[in-house]
Amino acid sequence: MTDSAALDDTGAGSRLPSHFGWIYAALMVSMLLSALDQTIVATALPTIVGELNGLSHMAWVTTAYILAATIGMPVYGKLGDLIGRRQLFLAALVVFVAGSALAGFAQDMPQLIAYRALQGLGGGGLMIMSQAIIADLVPVRQRAKFMGPLGAVFGLAAVGGPLLGGWITDHTDWRWAFWINLPLGAAALIISATALKLPRKHVKVAFDYLGTALMAVAVTALILLCTWGGTEYEWTSPQILWLGAATVAAAVLFCVVESRVAEPLIPLRMLRNPVFSVATLIGMIAIGVGMFAVISYMPTYLQMVYGYSATESGLLLIPMVAGIMLTASTSGVLVSKFGRYKGFVIAGMAIMPVGVGLLSTLDPSSPVALLCVYIGLIGAGIGLIMQTLVLAVQNAFPQSEVGTATSSNNFFREIGATLGVAVVGAIFTNRLTDALAGIGTDFGGAGAESITPAIVRGLPEAVHDQITTAYADALLPVFAGLVPVVLVGTVLALFLPNRKLGDYTADEPEKEPVSAAAGHIALSPAAGTLVGLRGRNPAAPPLRVSVVRESDRSARSDRGPSVVAGEDHAVDVGRVVAEQPCDGRR
Repeated sequence: MTDSAALDDTGAGSRLPSHFGWIYAALMVSMLLSALDQTIVATALPTIVGELNGLSHMAWVTTAYILAATIGMPVYGKLGDLIGRRQLFLAALVVFVAGSALAGFAQDMPQLIAYRALQGLGGGGLMIMSQAIIADLVPVRQRAKFMGPLGAVFGLAAVGGPLLGGWITDHTDWRWAFWINLPLGAAALIISATALKLPRKHVKVAFDYLGTALMAVAVTALILLCTWGGTEYEWTSPQILWLGAATVAAAVLFCVVESRVAEPLIPLRMLRNPVFSVATLIGMIAIGVGMFAVISYMPTYLQMVYGYSATESGLLLIPMVAGIMLTASTSGVLVSKFGRYKGFVIAGMAIMPVGVGLLSTLDPSSPVALLCVYIGLIGAGIGLIMQTLVLAVQNAFPQSEVGTATSSNNFFREIGATLGVAVVGAIFTNRLTDALAGIGTDFGGAGAESITPAIVRGLPEAVHDQITTAYADALLPVFAGLVPVVLVGTVLALFLPNRKLGDYTADEPEKEPVSAAAGHIALSPAAGTLVGLRGRNPAAPPLRVSVVRESDRSARSDRGPSVVAGEDHAVDVGRVVAEQPCDGRR
């Protein structure tokens, strides 16, 4: 790889590959496309199901994509660590573009659902690979300023997807909601194929097929439970109960398998790493509950209470996008400058409950400008933590496990989003149903389940006011109930370890001075260097060593497995110690 060296404002040397700007643009486009297709069909669905005669299968158009993407995330992450990421990234781009082209040509709902699943298999890989490849190319210390815009793009896509889908459906044809991916995806593919150079690992892969199958069963059952519960079936129906039992059983068996296989899909020891566990829980709460609950139900509130159109309600979420983009980009630069991330996570988690709590104080007479300020505040909090947490997780593991750590973090975040939206939706729906039943009118000839914004706008003023009040009373108190949940994330942020970011890349391992006394090897300042090379020389005999941080001998190093300060562990030593016996010599 041809590198160009530069000196940044921290004084640390940064090494970026040639044509990095083009590569980074391709990664940004890939992240945009994968996130965009989670939501772009939302406003196009009424037209799609009408043309393809598939009202009863409508939910599957979105569910198929999310399900396939969620299952694919840990698979891409693990395989990327085992065999290299370049070929996997190119394959994910090809799969995504092919799925997009086929979805645009779908002639019936089964075809569309199948092609959306194919899209999702590619989209999950794009989301994970774009973040992991940044870790391969950019030193940890400088990575934050590149990860921040990736998070901003994700937020832009999540909010802008329905808006773009509605505009395309109104002005062209719904099929262009899929075909719009073709020129952008092809450009990203060409740039990546020509400019992206990453080492390819020639190793015999022992892939975790059983664990993957069990994970797929658990995720499928969970997403179906969250999708069908309270809509297709009652929460206490046999179908939902069986799905719940299948989720638990598959998850338990998955944990058993992961604890026994040589190369687990999601290593359970990662859960013992305090950076990973705390960051993942914060992400599930902040992104899953905070961000997606607002994005999912605020447009409905704006349409039903304020009378805005679908397009207008999407535009009114722009303050959230602006908040995410501003703080994500700014915090990325500052994290790179100072080399620490914890303060930004705490700040973000302090802002979010304030914004969510302020939403709960609104009423139908509140000016919409005030609502925009509140969701902009929530966006600012999300921007501070979204990619900062991913960076913290990547920094907590050796380069050989960055893909697995990144994908596992995103996997649990996606699960949190699914659960958060389902729980908020169930509470909101139940409260709204009860409120509308208490009004006791036929709503202009439509039943309670058939009310649309257009119908509400045409009702007599008295009935109109009752319905808007019902919507406000059903949704806004739910936000008040979310405040304690988000505050749990705020408390967790206080316990997030504040590891210093390093200045090394994938092809330039962290260089640490090694000092040795009899029976003791000390790595300064990060003990994870030794573990990062674990297994690279399988012929080397395990040595009994004690690995500690020279800067804090009482602290635990969780940069890798089986490393505890002051305790002896068998470690497969790679090139740093180079199979030397532990007798006081290096």
